[in-house]
Amino acid sequence: QVQLLESGGGLVQAGGSLRLSCAASGKPFGSNVMGWYRQAPGKQRELVATITSLGTTNYVDSVKGRFTISRDSAKNTVYLQMNSLKPMDTAVYYCNLYISLTDRNYWGKGTLVTVSS
Repeated sequence: QVQLLESGGGLVQAGGSLRLSCAASGKPFGSNVMGWYRQAPGKQRELVATITSLGTTNYVDSVKGRFTISRDSAKNTVYLQMNSLKPMDTAVYYCNLYISLTDRNYWGKGTLVTVSS
């Protein structure tokens, strides 16, 4: 059974930084993509950033240059370093794992990030 455990959310002032972590437990995943999505109040969940098992990254335009996604494959952990945070970044951030072999998605429970102005 795959489980994702997120940590690192919290309250920060605009311009500040936070680092989110997500550890995945379970069997070896093989080819996979790990990523972060977010959902602000009253809005749909949106992709923030993804990273493949080969290290290829992808970002939504609104976070490019401010957020960095990385992973430690030995620990099955993905990180999201968020700098220059803005009030518009306020949302619940969800960790996602997509396993290519089984074509399945797994989600964490989410961690709240609040950016005050």
